[in-house]
Amino acid sequence: MPTALHSPRAPRRDAAENREAIVAAAAVVFRRDPEASLDAVATEAGLSRRALYGHFGSRDELLAELLTRGGARISAALADVHDPDPRIHLALIGAAMWGEVQQVRVLAQLAVHGPLEKTVADALGPVRASVRRAARDGVGRGWFRDDVPVESLARLIEDAAIAVLDEAVRTDLSEQEGRRLVMAVGLSVAGLSWRDANELIESTAQLCAPRATAPQTKGRTA
Repeated sequence: MPTALHSPRAPRRDAAENREAIVAAAAVVFRRDPEASLDAVATEAGLSRRALYGHFGSRDELLAELLTRGGARISAALADVHDPDPRIHLALIGAAMWGEVQQVRVLAQLAVHGPLEKTVADALGPVRASVRRAARDGVGRGWFRDDVPVESLARLIEDAAIAVLDEAVRTDLSEQEGRRLVMAVGLSVAGLSWRDANELIESTAQLCAPRATAPQTKGRTA
């Protein structure tokens, strides 16, 4: 029929697979070296530079895609994270970040001043908002330290969590050890002693048991 001539063609399966391979390769390459070239990404993906440019017109375009996807995954992981106790809330944020450790690491590596700074900020927005809420509630209820402004405390907690995520992966901690360490350090920065932080984790069932979406150990390579 004549109308069929004007209907949009579905992308070929190999083209769609190539795009996914490029994004996956970019996550690996840019985590290793935030300044890496598109040639390095193409090599990692097993594709030619021309094939890569068929999907992404520039390095910034590829980075924006990578960051947007990472932000979406982190947002989904945090969607059901909430507890009326700000200590548990904060620990659950750490657990959710551990579940998406590679996404968080890539975003943190690219969180530098430049044309994509806003994209990175937007991608990490859900984490920051959730941490700020927990910090504000914890300080208000006398459980978290109040000797620094809440906004500063929230940033310190976030920075510490990202640093611990990186260290946990580099030292190849187990799923349970890495998850526990991220939660405990976040609570310690917030103002709990390390003993109180560990006691809280051990005495709270939802903190002891890994979330159903968390087991992704196979992808956790340094």
